[in-house]
Amino acid sequence: MSTHEKGTVQPNKQALLNRLKRIEGQVRGVQKMVDNDKYCVDILHQISAIQSAMKKVSIALMEDHTNHCVANAIKEGNKEEVIDELMDVMKRLM
Repeated sequence: MSTHEKGTVQPNKQALLNRLKRIEGQVRGVQKMVDNDKYCVDILHQISAIQSAMKKVSIALMEDHTNHCVANAIKEGNKEEVIDELMDVMKRLM
């Protein structure tokens, strides 16, 4: 099964969705700021806030993945495969 076909039930799904909706609103706000020719530094501050919020979502997902998917895969004997996958994800996030 490829990585794209795997699925899981997100234990903190609603909290993640709420965060992502807030981020979506922030992105729309930045679009308006650009459209309205707002000060570049103010826009950059908002972009920084969006990046920080996305990092928090990534960390939350990584915690859930490690505590559930990775832990279960190790118990089932798929240690090397799941650790390789985890390391690949961590490299992309850095």
